[in-house]
Amino acid sequence: MTLRLQDQDALIPRPRGTLPKVCAVALAAMTTGGVAFLSPERLFGWVAMAILILTLGPLLHGLCLLAEEMLHHSNTRYRGRRLLSHLLPACGFGGKTLLAAGLAGLLLYLAGHPLPHKGQCWKLLSLTSVLYALFKSLGVLGPSEVEVSDICEVRKMNVAHGLAWSFYLGYLRLVLPRLEDSIKAFRETRKALCGRGSRKLLILIPLNANISHKLEEEDNNIQFYGNLPNNEIDRAGVQGRVYKHSVYSVLDEHGEAHQCVAEYATPLLTLHSMSQESSAGFGEPERRQQVLLFYRTLQEILEHSLECRNRYKLILLNDEDGDDPRFLSKAILRHLQQQEREEFCLTPPPQQEMVHPLARTSGAMPTAPPIGGNCRYPEPMSREPTLMFSLDKPQPLKEPAENTDHY
Repeated sequence: MTLRLQDQDALIPRPRGTLPKVCAVALAAMTTGGVAFLSPERLFGWVAMAILILTLGPLLHGLCLLAEEMLHHSNTRYRGRRLLSHLLPACGFGGKTLLAAGLAGLLLYLAGHPLPHKGQCWKLLSLTSVLYALFKSLGVLGPSEVEVSDICEVRKMNVAHGLAWSFYLGYLRLVLPRLEDSIKAFRETRKALCGRGSRKLLILIPLNANISHKLEEEDNNIQFYGNLPNNEIDRAGVQGRVYKHSVYSVLDEHGEAHQCVAEYATPLLTLHSMSQESSAGFGEPERRQQVLLFYRTLQEILEHSLECRNRYKLILLNDEDGDDPRFLSKAILRHLQQQEREEFCLTPPPQQEMVHPLARTSGAMPTAPPIGGNCRYPEPMSREPTLMFSLDKPQPLKEPAENTDHY
């Protein structure tokens, strides 16, 4: 079945916050305070030595990476670009790391060595730095799955991000602005798609990414009704490439038919096929996570798209209730009814006449449309805001009444 808004918020992963940073700062402050309480005279020396250990290790590991990149990948990956501007930052020799190491070395020189013997400090620094580079190269100190996931989400490197942007730029941004004209042309030949909720493209996104090519095969209450007129767009060397949408008739519990334009999100076919290929390294848990990220990314993209505004509806389908043979029709009908309740049919703005400010206006007030009446104006799917100006003199809220009792 379809997921409610509260269920979606609990299911869709949110971007990770700054709680790890807050915890790290708190732990560092408590530990530093404890060291300062136990041995305040050697506090700066211990802090400088700890910073040197934490920075020299990544720098030594960066040297190992730099040797690999310079010998085997300088031309293919970096196209012979300059060493200082590209290779060094890519291998971890960033300005922050070098600055921290330099300041820590200066602080250690000024504060003195915290250990009794000077040679012990250098032995500890060299040994820990070399062992860090060794363990890092062997993967013992590699990033955790949470860190990798956070990096991929922040830098938009997930499969879901690429599929969502491809689906938007290569399909939705092309067809959704033409959807209103296609529905109007379809209504001229067949009396369908009259409801307000049926004038949007319903994009179905099941969590299991297992979709069929015909909706009527999944639900007996859904029948194919017809196709909207084709849209021909010149695209990537193909002249007159055809884009089309299918109209389906959905029966409710009373046997009444409701027409809508619905389709599955085609990138889910790619996610499902990848999970079936062993070489892709893409299992079922990863597929489900990518579907949720695909939904969140596509929703964010479409919310900021002026071309697609008010022309779509994303429907996230829960695969846990797939045993119900009517779960798909129920989900579609629920969203159609929701659109009917939430959206209102507005009459177009009347033609404003320009009247001279000194001209007298008639006492007749303009009549307003009946509240419960039928709206027969064609309902646009989106309309630019209209500014209306009047040159009439402002009238008082209450006309003065003559009172001659006191004369």
